[in-house]
Amino acid sequence: MAFDFDLFVIGAGSGGVRAARFAAGFGARVAVAESRYLGGTCVNVGCVPKKLMVYSAHLHEDLGLAASFGWQVEQARFDWATLIGNKDREIQRLNGIYRNLLVNSGVQLLEGHARLVDAHHVDVAGIRYSAEHILIAVGGWPQRPDIPGIEHATDSNQVFHLSEQPRRVLVVGGGYIAVEFASIFHGLGSQTSLLYRGDLFLRGFDQAVRLHLRDELSRKGIDLQFNSDIQRIERQADGSLLASLADGRQVSADCIFYATGRRPMLDNLGLEQVDVTLDERGFIQVNDRYETSTPSILAIGDVIGRVQLTPVALAEGMAVARRLFQAQSYRPVDYQLIPTAVFSLPNIGTVGLSEEQARAAGYSVKVFESRFRAMKLSLSDCQERTLMKLVVDAETDRVLGCHMVGAEAGEMLQGIAVALKAGATKQVFDETIGIHPTAAEEFVTMRTPL
Repeated sequence: MAFDFDLFVIGAGSGGVRAARFAAGFGARVAVAESRYLGGTCVNVGCVPKKLMVYSAHLHEDLGLAASFGWQVEQARFDWATLIGNKDREIQRLNGIYRNLLVNSGVQLLEGHARLVDAHHVDVAGIRYSAEHILIAVGGWPQRPDIPGIEHATDSNQVFHLSEQPRRVLVVGGGYIAVEFASIFHGLGSQTSLLYRGDLFLRGFDQAVRLHLRDELSRKGIDLQFNSDIQRIERQADGSLLASLADGRQVSADCIFYATGRRPMLDNLGLEQVDVTLDERGFIQVNDRYETSTPSILAIGDVIGRVQLTPVALAEGMAVARRLFQAQSYRPVDYQLIPTAVFSLPNIGTVGLSEEQARAAGYSVKVFESRFRAMKLSLSDCQERTLMKLVVDAETDRVLGCHMVGAEAGEMLQGIAVALKAGATKQVFDETIGIHPTAAEEFVTMRTPL
């Protein structure tokens, strides 16, 4: 049968746009439907605005260091409205860039909500389109617990649009979004508490990293409350919020921000019309070709719940476009040794296996670790310490994992990820000459295992 399009993409986030642009570049007839905002979570309510806010929070720390280097800084004053306004203008600029990327690639952009009709048809605003392949790339949505008063809480979408800076903030959660926003709010001057129902945040990260960040956040003055959970939220007469905790305590705040995970955004997608299987967590189940249980319908990105990172969605979108329309250039996505960063203050950068994962996998490991006060802090009273750690296979000398907590950790770990991807051994690290004086040189000067 003749189709209107070779590929119909639902969702104009990072993965969907990448798949659409490159499929069109390979000669396919492509349409993209988007009902909210171009660029998806990352551009609008994720990586980009969050990083801009992290920069602002970190400037507060740099202002504190200025006097130790001889700068007499006038009394600094932070203005929330200026930050949010400038952030919004930058996001609008990026929305326009994404629009131009699509249109200039020859992709037909349909701005409306798309629903699946069957294996080859999609409805957008009452108009039905046919496609040989349909790609679901709708991303995720904040997930909040069903407790009394949850409507008074702020989620990880809404937090970017608060009209005023909250004076007192309760951040709820133990993942990377929670620790990042605890750092942001604290750095911008809000009284900040982080509540997490577990023993320690950042489950799945190297234990040394988790403990080191815990100590540094506490040193900065963030109130960390582990094994804590909110049972009820109430709005008070003065507009503040009262959180009743499971242990009987009550805590007042101006903002209660939930960073408790994201679910696949499958609402009103029409999945009941097609044979698309979900896994036990509610994510779309796909094979290694990103095909659902209906082969003409594919899915990528956060909605499949594999590695929920923007660069991974980009890689998946590229893989789909190549496999469908330029098979000779197709390469499957390699999910091993994916580097990532957590933009807490201090930052976390990590690639490869944690010490715990390496031991659980049966490796005999050597661990090299360094903790030091960065040179930038040496003229000041700031006692923040940097952690660097290498996890090495004792039998082959190959570096299995590299972890850091400290300034610009994400920037440093990108290059080290290349080395690990190439199979670098500890000997290669040892024989690499460092750049002096930098913190990064510590990665090539650690000689004695723990």
